[in-house]
Amino acid sequence: MSEIKNPEDKPSELLIAVVQGQDSDMAIEALGDEGFKVTRLPSVGGFLGRKSATLMIGVNTENYDNAVDVLDKTCRQRVAFIAVPMENSPLPMPAPTPITIGGANIFSLEVEHFEEF
Repeated sequence: MSEIKNPEDKPSELLIAVVQGQDSDMAIEALGDEGFKVTRLPSVGGFLGRKSATLMIGVNTENYDNAVDVLDKTCRQRVAFIAVPMENSPLPMPAPTPITIGGANIFSLEVEHFEEF
């Protein structure tokens, strides 16, 4: 086990951010430019079945706002259309319905213990 040289480098929170697949590369690059270490896990959305990425980011309490700002700037919402069957229609004609998807869903977990090997 390697020791952390500077106690301020120890992450006190773990951010889990679920972002759209097309935003993930830009978010990871921007977070890396700010000095954050990011682990990417591929994932798929349950509602639309679209490709997404789950990012795990270890942050200090002082850097929390900076990480959230980076995600806010690099992950945007989009409008997508889904086919919804029209009610009371003699033929099963789907009507395109706009929905807003994307952005970043961020969960913050407090880190009790951290080890680095």
